[in-house]
Amino acid sequence: MTSRGQKIGQSGEKTAADFLSRQGYTLLEKNYKSPTAEIDIIAKDEDCLCFVEVKTRTSLKKGLPKESVNHNKQRKLISGASFYLKKKRLYNQRVRFDVVEIFFTSANPEGTPDKNLKITLIKNAFGT
Repeated sequence: MTSRGQKIGQSGEKTAADFLSRQGYTLLEKNYKSPTAEIDIIAKDEDCLCFVEVKTRTSLKKGLPKESVNHNKQRKLISGASFYLKKKRLYNQRVRFDVVEIFFTSANPEGTPDKNLKITLIKNAFGT
C-alpha cells in the first residue's frame, strides 16, 4: 500500500472507531494481529463481541468499499476471530462480523481525507 493509501486507511480506521463509539460500541482492540489476519477493530455491542473490518475509499474506481470484503477476506477474519476467542478463553461469547464502509468524497493532495464522508455500518455482514 502506498503512503497515501496508508494515510487514507489510517484515517478511515480512526473515523470508524469514533463512529462506533458514538453508536454505543465499547472498543476493546484496534489492529489486532493473529497468525492469519489483522482485525481492524474488536468491540462490544451490548452482549455481542464484534469483529469489525473497516474499508475506506476515496473513489469508486475499485468499487464500493464493502465489495472488497470478499470470501477470502471473510475466511481470514473468521480465522483471526477464532484465534482471539481461544486466546481470551471466550467460549460462550455471542459473536458478529460487522463492516464499516467509509467513502471520503474528496482528499487533499497529501492524501489525508477531508470531512466530506459517508459512513455505513453493516451489522452481521457475513457469518460463519
